[in-house]
Amino acid sequence: MVSYFLRWAPFIWITTCVTCTLEMAVSERADGSCPPLSVEDYRFSDVLDRPLDITGFDLTEKFLDRKGTVLEDMPSFRLGSAPLIKPTKQIFPNELPSEYSLAAVMRVRRTTKKDRWYFWQIFDQSGDSQVSVVVDGGKKVVELSFQDLQKNALRYTFKSRDLHALFDRQWHRLGISLQSNIVSVYVDCKLTERRLIEERISMDSSGRTLITTRIEDGRPVDIEMKQILLYCDPYMAEMENCCELIESKCGMKRSFNGTSPPPVTAQIPLMLSQPASQSMDRCPCPDEKGDSGLPGVSVLPNGNKGDKGELGSEGQKGIDGEKGDVGPNGTLGLLNPKCQKGEKGEPGQQGQPGKEGKRGRRGKPGEPGPRGLPGPSGTSGGASVKVSFQT
Repeated sequence: MVSYFLRWAPFIWITTCVTCTLEMAVSERADGSCPPLSVEDYRFSDVLDRPLDITGFDLTEKFLDRKGTVLEDMPSFRLGSAPLIKPTKQIFPNELPSEYSLAAVMRVRRTTKKDRWYFWQIFDQSGDSQVSVVVDGGKKVVELSFQDLQKNALRYTFKSRDLHALFDRQWHRLGISLQSNIVSVYVDCKLTERRLIEERISMDSSGRTLITTRIEDGRPVDIEMKQILLYCDPYMAEMENCCELIESKCGMKRSFNGTSPPPVTAQIPLMLSQPASQSMDRCPCPDEKGDSGLPGVSVLPNGNKGDKGELGSEGQKGIDGEKGDVGPNGTLGLLNPKCQKGEKGEPGQQGQPGKEGKRGRRGKPGEPGPRGLPGPSGTSGGASVKVSFQT
C-alpha cells in the first residue's frame, strides 16, 4: 500500500503545481501594460477552479470604433476603403507585451479569397517592419515575420492543410500564440502547426500598427470581420473553444471582465507541455522540500524519421547594406622595360605571280621617225611609176 502511494505521490504533486502554473499564466500581468478585457466566459474551455483574469486589447474596437463586451452574437463588419493604420502608442499605450495571443473571427469573400494581405503588422519609427502576420490566399499559407536581436528579418511559413479552411468563404477563427521561442497557429480552435523561433527584438512603439491591409496597394482587404483580439497571454489562443462557430458547444452565456469574473472548472490544456516563465510565488504548493521521487517510466523508442518537407517559399528581399569603408591602396604594378630595335631581317621569298592586269589606255602619238633613204630614179617620158614604201 505504501509502495502504491509513493508511486503516485509525484504525479499528484506535479498535477497540483502544473495547475498552479496555468493559474498564473492567465492572470493579469503585474506590470500594468495590459488592461482588463471583457470577454464572454463560455468562449473558453474549462481550465481552472478559479476565475480567469483576462487582459488584452480589442483591436476591432481600436480600429473600427466598436465598443462593448465581446459577445457571441457580435455584429460583423465589411471593411471599407479607409486605411486601417494608427500610431502604435494609440493602440498599445503601455507598449506591447513580449508574449501574447492573437485571435480573429473572419470570413473571406469570393473576390479576395486569393489575395495576399497583412493580418497584422507593426512598423518602427523609421518604417521598417518589426513583426507581421501575412495571410496568402493564393498559396493558402500563413507567414510570420519579425526581427531578431541583430535586426535581421526572419520569416516562418505555415503550410498545414488545415489552413485551407480559412479560404472557403465561411466563418473561421484564426489564432496565433507567440511565446519567447515558440509560435503556434490555430484554426477553429484546433492546433495546426507549432514551430521553434529565434529570439525577437523588443518592440519600438513609436511607429505605426495596421490590420487587414492588402500588400499590393495598402488598402483594406475585402473581408468580413467580427473581431480581432490581442490577449496579453500566449495560452489564451489554445483555451478558446470556438463556441460562436458551433452553437451546440456553447453553455450558459455569462459575461465577465478582468476584475470580477465568474468561476470555471479545471481541465489542463495541451499548451502546458511548454515551459512557463511566470514566478511561483502565488502557488499554494508545499514550501518544504519533499523526498526524492521514484524513477520515471521508460519512454517509448523514437519514431521513424518523417518525410522530407516541402521546399520553402522564396524569402523577401533583404535590406540594402551600408556602404563599406575604402579599401587599402593596391601594390605598384611592374613597369615594362623599353625594348631595343632589332637587326634588319633577311629578304623574304619571292611571291607568286599576280593576276593579269587590265588592258591599258591608248598611248599618245610618238615622235617623228628618222628620215628615210632616197628612192629609186624615175623613168623617162614622164610615165608615172607607182612606188610603195614599206615601213
